[in-house]
Amino acid sequence: MNRRNIRYISRYNPRHLYPLVDNKLKTKILAQKAGITTPKLIGTVESQHEVADLGRILEGVQGFAIKPAKGSGGKGILVLHRNEQGQLVKNSGAVVSLEDLQRHVSNTLSGLHSLGGSPDVAIIEELIEFDQQLGGFSFEGVPDIRVIVCRGYPVMAMMRLSTRASDGKANLHQGAVGVGLDIATGRPLNAVQNGLQVERHPDTGRMLAELQIPDWEVLLELAARCYEVTGLGYLGTDMVLDRRYGPMLLELNARPGLTIQVANGTGLLPRLQKIDALGPDDIALPAAERVKRSREWFAADPADLFS
Repeated sequence: MNRRNIRYISRYNPRHLYPLVDNKLKTKILAQKAGITTPKLIGTVESQHEVADLGRILEGVQGFAIKPAKGSGGKGILVLHRNEQGQLVKNSGAVVSLEDLQRHVSNTLSGLHSLGGSPDVAIIEELIEFDQQLGGFSFEGVPDIRVIVCRGYPVMAMMRLSTRASDGKANLHQGAVGVGLDIATGRPLNAVQNGLQVERHPDTGRMLAELQIPDWEVLLELAARCYEVTGLGYLGTDMVLDRRYGPMLLELNARPGLTIQVANGTGLLPRLQKIDALGPDDIALPAAERVKRSREWFAADPADLFS
């Protein structure tokens, strides 16, 4: 971890650029300007007096996600849809009243869920309708894909699958399943939950070796382009697969964790050292060419694929 912090995060990520990714609203605006698809923004709540407008903002909206702009680790994210009676409910079926929602948003603004407890903004986004090819691989939540990008080159990837234990959130520290993915093909290599290898999703029973990621090359190119968008040389890009819009950027992280190594069953360092050795001309290549090289360099041995 210390080597990652000193050799990569400190070296490649200028501190003045951190706000671009620590604030999800700023990330969304940057990505949209660069033509990178993100979940549609329904609205924002930026001050306590705006909390009373929530009912009006959400009138006629059938489903949405509310999240803190400066949140991390899935904290403060609330995913709701309307049932046949028009009530707001969680994926679990629990009803959330407007008063409950207003209280949650008020807490978000006060910094309860934000990095360092600083005052925050609540973002309201359209729900992601994840690709049906991923049906049965996640429980009461949207699966996402973390891609580590170093100097514009994708070096390692995993899919995070929500579980009952993780309360429908794709967070490995809360009990989600992490599936390491072959950079060349997107096929599964290994899967872990709470640090232990697993072969099936613990709640749905789906065999994880059957996981197939659609539009894999497109997804990698979007992740690679985030280097130009932010200027950050060591980046965690969190992507989702929407059945209507394809791969979309969910958020970025300037300090991505190391559990991706556990999910992949291999270390990051040799791959990062290969990228370290590249010259300016290699870094200036278009994203599509960088992705092509990464898929060649970091392709898994067929014998290592999940079976």
